Amino acid sequence: MLSRLLAALGMIALTTGIVLRVQERSKLRAARLLSEDSELFSSSRLQLSINLLRRRHPEFVADTTLTVRQTIALVIGIGFVGLCLAVSVNLTVVVLVGLFIGLYLTALLVRIQIFQLGLSKKGTVAIADDKARSFPADLLPAYTVLVPAYREPEVCSRLVENLRALDYPPDKLEIMLLLEADDHETIAAAVEAVGDSPIFSIVRIPPAEPRTKPKALNYGLVQARGELVTVYDAEDRPDVLQLRKAAIAFFSAPDDVVCLQAKLDFFNPQQNLLTKWFTLDYRMWFGELLPGLVQLQAPIPLGGTSNHFRKSVLMEIGGWDAFNVTEDADLGLRIYRLGYRTGVLESTTLEEANSDFVNWIKQRSRWYKGYAQTLLVHLRDPEAFRRDVGIRGMLLACLFVGGTPLLAAMNSFFWTCVIVWFVFHPHFFLAVLPTLTYFLGLIAWVIGNAVIMYGWLLSAQKAEDKLIVASLLSPIYWIMMTTAAAKAFLQLLTAPSYWEKTQHGLDTLVETVEAPAA
Repeated sequence: MLSRLLAALGMIALTTGIVLRVQERSKLRAARLLSEDSELFSSSRLQLSINLLRRRHPEFVADTTLTVRQTIALVIGIGFVGLCLAVSVNLTVVVLVGLFIGLYLTALLVRIQIFQLGLSKKGTVAIADDKARSFPADLLPAYTVLVPAYREPEVCSRLVENLRALDYPPDKLEIMLLLEADDHETIAAAVEAVGDSPIFSIVRIPPAEPRTKPKALNYGLVQARGELVTVYDAEDRPDVLQLRKAAIAFFSAPDDVVCLQAKLDFFNPQQNLLTKWFTLDYRMWFGELLPGLVQLQAPIPLGGTSNHFRKSVLMEIGGWDAFNVTEDADLGLRIYRLGYRTGVLESTTLEEANSDFVNWIKQRSRWYKGYAQTLLVHLRDPEAFRRDVGIRGMLLACLFVGGTPLLAAMNSFFWTCVIVWFVFHPHFFLAVLPTLTYFLGLIAWVIGNAVIMYGWLLSAQKAEDKLIVASLLSPIYWIMMTTAAAKAFLQLLTAPSYWEKTQHGLDTLVETVEAPAA
């Protein structure tokens, strides 16, 4: 009897062990399959983040600087100029100088018109603070905030604190910190800063080329749950009501308005002379030029942050171009070409003004390179461009987007020519500057610089910022812009998709300053 009982217990133990081993193997197999599925999903999402635009609108991908047709046109153009120089050097130089001065003057006059319209302040959408606060929370849409960061552990705690201050229903808000998987220091700092907050998620992006901000944004976009999506940079301090204001503005906006660009300003304008110049530059750009473009119903080159989108349309038009180093400007033009519109939201995000000269040159040259890159992309098929936006829209895009690096590149050259003429009166200038060309150049120099100086003085009106002296010293800043433009055009030929990282956290203000409500 005892032997039978022991045998039965042994059989039960053996059977139980087999069952447990089978269950354990099943669990391990399930875990392995789940891991494989997760890795497969992550890899698929990575490929989609790189090729989202290529799948929707491959003609807009900036992975090639010049198409074969553009290269042929460029070679023919250079060859024609060379032939003209061989026939008559003097006449060719006269014509080229006249063309450059005419182009410069035209781009300048367009900017003056845009600036004048922007002074009316009619090109912005304003939502009062009390209306934003009192709007029923249950009517607000789900919102996703995308925050790409790379090698920026020093700003993580401030970033999380600033974004926690956003006034939006927590159950309708997700904030995705988009970090490179091999950027261990930033990930560790972000994990510590986020803690157990339910509105934050840390998204690790698998290492892959191109290592660009737009690729990171697409990686977050394809998994975003919000009906509306916005982008903030790692050092941003947005207006705490900005999400509410954007959501309310979208409710009342026409369906073709798919993007709202909030205004950008700086929290460290007093750090040094460079930050003062940068502040004046931004205030004119976001305060007058972008609202002026809205009134002209022209394409809006977006800023790199604080732009708010309807997610469904953003996915439809291909998200951000992973190969464009000013993905924001390209997206603004693409929105316009595909039949949609952008508005300017009367709400301010504070950023860190670049306080280091070398860092500023890297950042500004990337912007100029991206503007030139964007225009080349959209001019691959000039006839299609014209069909999409009309002759007027095409000219405005060329003169504003292309004119931004062009004016910067040519401004100091013309300043130098003026100084050389008044000091030395070289005979060569008389030979290449006929009377009409000379006076057009003089008008461009006098009126252009006067208008820009006037705009900067208007931007310096806040007495507490003490920017008047900096605005009067702005010609030095224009020389810096020329340096950045020269570097941009050189790099456009040698490294068109290279993304030069802008270092943040250089400001001397360490306390978190609440952004203004409007």
